[in-house]
Amino acid sequence: MVYHKGGKGKKKNNRQVQGDEVIRVPLPREGQLFGVIEQALGSGWMDVRCSDGKIRRCRIPGKLKRRMWMRVGDVVIVQPWPVQSDERGDIVYRYTRTQVDWLLRRGKISQDFLTGGEMLF
Repeated sequence: MVYHKGGKGKKKNNRQVQGDEVIRVPLPREGQLFGVIEQALGSGWMDVRCSDGKIRRCRIPGKLKRRMWMRVGDVVIVQPWPVQSDERGDIVYRYTRTQVDWLLRRGKISQDFLTGGEMLF
């Protein structure tokens, strides 16, 4: 008889090792923007302040919704919709605290952008 310890399978190791090891941080591709979550609206919708100065109502796709929690103040990548591009979008990625620190050090985002002041370039 073979016993299997609970769960559906092997646990994935999602740790990011800091220090000497390089941390890979995805950057917005063409047509995507940095954003900061301003308000949680429920049912997978968030108001996000984007780097172009607009506030978009963004949806969290099911793939991300099931995998990670989104909170007010999180830095995300937003993909504006082809239609209503100034008003709506999808949240494509959420940065961890370590990744946000890396973006700040590299000058990809500013502290003012995080706090709600001045927008990016």
